Amino acid sequence: MSASSNAAADLYDELRRLGDPTYTPEVCGDMAALIDEIHALKKSRDAVILAHNYQRPEIFHVADFVGDSLELARQGTTISASTIVFCGVHFMAETAKILSPEKTVLLPDLQAGCSLADSVTGDALRARADELRAVYPDLQVMCYVNTTADVKAASDVCCTSSNAVKIARALPTEHILFVPDQNLAAYVRRETGKTVVAWDGNCYVHHQIKPEQLRAVKEKLPHVEILAHPECRADVLALADHVLSTSGMIRHAKESPAKEFLVVTECGLSDRLLIELPEKRFFKACKLCQYMKMITLEATRDALLHRRHEIVLPEDVRRGAAQALERMLEYS
Repeated sequence: MSASSNAAADLYDELRRLGDPTYTPEVCGDMAALIDEIHALKKSRDAVILAHNYQRPEIFHVADFVGDSLELARQGTTISASTIVFCGVHFMAETAKILSPEKTVLLPDLQAGCSLADSVTGDALRARADELRAVYPDLQVMCYVNTTADVKAASDVCCTSSNAVKIARALPTEHILFVPDQNLAAYVRRETGKTVVAWDGNCYVHHQIKPEQLRAVKEKLPHVEILAHPECRADVLALADHVLSTSGMIRHAKESPAKEFLVVTECGLSDRLLIELPEKRFFKACKLCQYMKMITLEATRDALLHRRHEIVLPEDVRRGAAQALERMLEYS
């Protein structure tokens, strides 16, 4: 058997564990050839590939680094390669460009957006902040990293799902306008006791998860540990054993003596965990993110081959967004 045949067979053995019937031996053979082509292009284009936890599992095979959006953007600042291909959604590629302005940042599919990031603009945020400051002069604007560069530039400080509570506690104010996720804002409000005004936005993948789904699992499989993302609704978080970011879920699953978990976030994370921890079981509690799944091996290959689609930001916006991210790092 040739090396390419071995690679295809290994890929098939790995992906069939996910239970997706579309990963046939023939499909995995085509993927293995594409994976080889992408690795060769990375070398010739002086590029690295950063892949978010929610990506298709085959994307992990071409990624140099896999993680959450901020982990990946920060990783981009440490590499010597001149080009970053970001396998994620648009705001994530923007964040990489904000932190690594000297590098070429490519997004394989420009249609890979985010319903949460699209729920707020910089102009709308500035107008709302001005209204609230008439009531709360000490108001600070805190934006989730799941926002556009323009919104980050209009904010005082950025945060992630893992450090949102810590950042809010550290802010020298009792009044916060939190954008754009209403569920994460509610979580920060409960944990800090501060006045947190929420933007009317949510991640459609997390917001559609209902407590009935978790109760059904708890009744049938009471031993299963439930890990929930703070972008979920409050009634869902109330049923979780642990409320964690995606990176927190990965760490916990690796370190916990438990063998079975219900992972309450986008299903791509369950795929990653099933691949990395085959001795444990991971049940899914949500649907796929249509935007994340727009990134394919073919689109990634074409991004490298044709150097598309490049992320370009106005320098004043990039600098303003960088300040919000830098302030986050100071507080955390």
